[in-house]
Amino acid sequence: MEGIIAGIEAGELELEEVFDQFAKAVEYLRQCESFLQQRQQQVDLLIETLNDE
Repeated sequence: MEGIIAGIEAGELELEEVFDQFAKAVEYLRQCESFLQQRQQQVDLLIETLNDE
């Protein structure tokens, strides 16, 4: 992500490349969000299991 942002901010990329890099960044963020949601569900399940005991 930092590399993508640095490349865009540097202004050295062609417009098409900026859009491609931006699309990659959005996909990385979606993957991170999905990962975090899955882990949150696992934590919630563990907490629920502990509370039932």
